[in-house]
Amino acid sequence: MLLQPFCELNLVSCHPDSSSCVHGMQCGNGSCVWESQWCDGVTDCPAGQDEANCVRLHGSSFLLQIYSTQSKNWRTVCSHGWTDQQGRASCQHVGYSRGTYFKSGQQKTDSGDGFLIVKFDPCSSEIHPLQQQFLSSDCGFGMNSSRASGGQLASPGAWPWQVSLQLSGSHRCGGAIISPYWILTAANCVAMASSPGDWAVYAGIVDPLGTLFNPAYSVSHSIAHEGFNSVTCRNDIALMRLSKPLDITVSSNIGPVCLPNVGVSIADPQKGWITRYGCTVNGDSGFPHLMEAQVSLIDTADCNSSIAYNSRISQDMLCARETEAVTDSGGPLMSLKDGVWWLIGDSIWGEHCTEQNKPGVYGNVTYFLDWIYHQMRVKNKGRLEL
Repeated sequence: MLLQPFCELNLVSCHPDSSSCVHGMQCGNGSCVWESQWCDGVTDCPAGQDEANCVRLHGSSFLLQIYSTQSKNWRTVCSHGWTDQQGRASCQHVGYSRGTYFKSGQQKTDSGDGFLIVKFDPCSSEIHPLQQQFLSSDCGFGMNSSRASGGQLASPGAWPWQVSLQLSGSHRCGGAIISPYWILTAANCVAMASSPGDWAVYAGIVDPLGTLFNPAYSVSHSIAHEGFNSVTCRNDIALMRLSKPLDITVSSNIGPVCLPNVGVSIADPQKGWITRYGCTVNGDSGFPHLMEAQVSLIDTADCNSSIAYNSRISQDMLCARETEAVTDSGGPLMSLKDGVWWLIGDSIWGEHCTEQNKPGVYGNVTYFLDWIYHQMRVKNKGRLEL
């Protein structure tokens, strides 16, 4: 039987570089540690690379997996001996606040590679990598995808993770809730304002009246990817950390979308959905309405053809064919798989990026998972958000 806490943790494996270490693994500063020291629960690298990416969630079942240096593979943790204290530590280890943890459950599963058992020091707040466990996320619960494919008005609660990012009372970009504290958007949006305090974030709204009945959330940190290039549109992804968490328990219209787990395969020609805030066909003025449309994912090779983007699409990007031009910079590209909505892209729309009559271009969220969780760990470190 395997366990099931609440926090929306998702992580991609990052294998250590041992190329220049004859008998061990290489830290980020070029120093080496013994292979047995990697993922042993003790920080040996100066910047902590040996313990940074040892935990991940796998597949649509959200199985928590921990990398075992002894067997050199990922193993699943048994629920035997698991406590809520370890659930909170698990959330914090990946990058979420300890308060994100909600509860534990159980799930049956088989593993040909065997399981790991919890080895936990009750005096420590850290989870030692000698176990695996089942983690479920209360994320990705939105509308059913059996809708018309063209652009249309979205209904309240259809996309509970959608947010409007505003400057001086005007909508500027879209974004997606990935936890009560964190919003994922595009780096070109963050570049619009140098101070995080200039932004106001609205959640759970689909029309102009929404801003009257929903609170505006302030932003404490805005983090654009350090490799963002406004000319090539490379690394066009960013995070915003809210000053106080969204209360996702009071309304079904507000909730997080799931970040893509390892083992969740979403590729062309699978269908996806995009959302944006825009004017209706009646030309309404003021705050725009939330629009939705279905898209088809496109193979990168086709998107890089001479009649499309001519080799300008890199591995940190995705392409999707849109029935209507409904993209909103920073807005989410989502896919429904195994009954769960996954955030697979952020719109990097712009006149200098996405061209007329060509596929829409999106940041590849799966490519950026390590970066996302690193930023969350750094900003949450030392905070007691219970």
